[in-house]
Amino acid sequence: MNQREPISLKKIHVTGVVQGVGFRPFVYQLAHEHSLAGWVCNTSAGVDIEVEGRSPALIQFLADLKAQAPPLAHVESITATDSPPDGYRQFEIRSSVTQEGEYQLISPDIATCQDCLRELLDPQDRRYRYPFTNCTNCGPRFTIIEDIPYDRPKTTMRDFTMCPDCQAEYDNPLDRRFHAQPNACPICGPHLSLLGEDGTAVGVEDVISAAVQLLTEGRILAIKGLGGFHLACDATNEEAVRRLRQRKRRPAKPMAVMMATMEKITTHCLVSREEEELLSSLQCPILLLPWKDDSTVCRLVAPGNRYLGVMLPYTPLHHVLLREMGRPLIMTSGNVSEEPIAIKNDEALTRLRGIADYFLVHNREIYARYDDSVWMVVEGRSQPLRRSRGYAPFPIRLSFKAQQILACGTELKNTFCATKDEYAFLSQHIGDMGNMETLEHFQASIELYKRLFRLEPEIVAYDMHPDYLATKYALGYGESVQLVPVQHHHAHIVSCMVDNGADGEVIGVALDGTGYGTDGAIWGGEFLVADYRSFRRVGHLQYVPLPGGEAAIHKPYRMAIGHLYSLLGEEGLSAALPFLGEMDELEVHIIKQQIDQEINAPLTSSCGRLFDAVSALLGFHGRATYEAQAVIRLEMIAADQDDGTSYPFSIVELDGIRAVQLADIWQGILDDLLGQVPAPAIALRLHNTMAQISLDMCRVAASETGLDRVALSGGCFQNRLLFTKTVATLREDGFEVLTHSRVPCNDGGVSLGQAIIANSTMQTVD
Repeated sequence: MNQREPISLKKIHVTGVVQGVGFRPFVYQLAHEHSLAGWVCNTSAGVDIEVEGRSPALIQFLADLKAQAPPLAHVESITATDSPPDGYRQFEIRSSVTQEGEYQLISPDIATCQDCLRELLDPQDRRYRYPFTNCTNCGPRFTIIEDIPYDRPKTTMRDFTMCPDCQAEYDNPLDRRFHAQPNACPICGPHLSLLGEDGTAVGVEDVISAAVQLLTEGRILAIKGLGGFHLACDATNEEAVRRLRQRKRRPAKPMAVMMATMEKITTHCLVSREEEELLSSLQCPILLLPWKDDSTVCRLVAPGNRYLGVMLPYTPLHHVLLREMGRPLIMTSGNVSEEPIAIKNDEALTRLRGIADYFLVHNREIYARYDDSVWMVVEGRSQPLRRSRGYAPFPIRLSFKAQQILACGTELKNTFCATKDEYAFLSQHIGDMGNMETLEHFQASIELYKRLFRLEPEIVAYDMHPDYLATKYALGYGESVQLVPVQHHHAHIVSCMVDNGADGEVIGVALDGTGYGTDGAIWGGEFLVADYRSFRRVGHLQYVPLPGGEAAIHKPYRMAIGHLYSLLGEEGLSAALPFLGEMDELEVHIIKQQIDQEINAPLTSSCGRLFDAVSALLGFHGRATYEAQAVIRLEMIAADQDDGTSYPFSIVELDGIRAVQLADIWQGILDDLLGQVPAPAIALRLHNTMAQISLDMCRVAASETGLDRVALSGGCFQNRLLFTKTVATLREDGFEVLTHSRVPCNDGGVSLGQAIIANSTMQTVD
């Protein structure tokens, strides 16, 4: 270095996820490496740095600041200005500074890192088997933060005073636990307790060993984790799994399984390279994997399903439990039915009593509820089905500056979305808004986001459905904000556009179960031309009655009768009834009356309801106990060998909107059944037909507009078979196809679309 080079000073401001991720010790070490003096500190707006030295060193420091940032850091921007030297003699880390109205990005909770795992499994280490081991590279973040800047007094770890050894790590800039806010050890940190069903402590010498023994015996445990409780049992014990289902009132919905290592997972499931990378990632989501026939995980875990939801341990407690258990464990959300996951010990003892035999609890409070994230990999491309732990509250970066907007989402798989500056903060999974507990979770989470990100919504967007609780919440804002109703499927398509960074117009294919239409009907098989501001409906699946309204969703045979009777008449229905199982003649008569007299039989164009109806005809009799159960069965039974056969259909135009006529499809299905064509072949042909319908409707839209980009969204595209066939069919015809990769295609992504549409709409109004 040229010693005659003058001393310069740079004032640097860094934004992004740069707190609680080891960024300040990284800056400290980088400054020492380049012989620079000055300081670094956290602020409510990010990280501020003043660094003083010779020009070449400063230039290299700035280059390394982003290029060599810690693994959990996500640097959004670095701004640097020159200033007169201040005569700094050393580099130091200063105390955090609170700035009124400023905000920063916050790290999600992160799975246990390899360094902490080595300590956890080392009998010579002071943190051996300690279930709360963490460092700046892993552990709880979002679930323990009450406010920013991210310092221990503003987290739920404030109740634990560090011992001298932990304090020394915390204070040492060269230690990986420097300013790790949850830092703790067995001497000074949180601890586990084992409680009986009545909440009394069980006197055991080793809590984890006792829990392992209980699980081995077939008991059900409620286990407190990062963002709430899991209900756990031995996944290879059919009797224990059956008992858990009965107690949780979850007769058929698949449950997630946790396995100790990747090697264990490969003994039960087929795992691709992309799937292994996602399973082992910092986020550690549940991943839907092809289930091996010789797996010892009992089939009752995911009845009738080809895929098993699997995750690796992501907390130290999980690592120790799974390794000492030696078997896969069910780790399903600690709740009843569709209630939110329990987070407090007393709450779990109340809500999960009668389900869990024992409670494995700890005394570190959870501030934010946080369900596990769920993903799938289809043809090498990862897609989220539930975006929560490990991902939220990290924002979706926008290509424009948005207004302060709160979008309230939908009734099912609810998330909300808040926009500010270039960020869209899509919330963690909230759940189905069918009870007061979930509404309270929704409201509390909104208040947390408003506080953390200094949000004061000027605009509130909501779904057009008047009965949604999220809609009623939005309307409660009254005249204090601009209220913007957004059509459900328009929001679906825009969420896919934002997911892909696309603007302008696209052809939108929105296939899902339920969405309130602008004409008052229940939409769900929609073909649109849309942009961020508006949409035009090009076409839809033919309207059919939904006999009994919500009842038809829970009883797919009602949907089958609705299709058959309205499209093929009495003759068609009579021919089909033997395939619907034992039917109550009175109920069939009532359903026909509802259709004839148009009583409680709203019209729907839903693709999900079409698939429900066909599933009922192919053997799914009785009541669906969870959303899309009949549709999932249809996908699972579809034949693997494809001869390309599909059913005929026609498209008619009325007042400029096309309707895909379904009668020929149903006649084809009925002819196949009467001709004893196997159900798997019929199921496959229906998927082929829906892909062809999408292609033909996109061709119509393209001929009218010249567009060649198609955005696919809606819950039906969680169906891998429908997704792959539709994508392949469109691409083979020359269309550019946009699909989801960061936000769910289901209703969990709708709030993002709502926010962007509201932003564009209000800018247009202004």
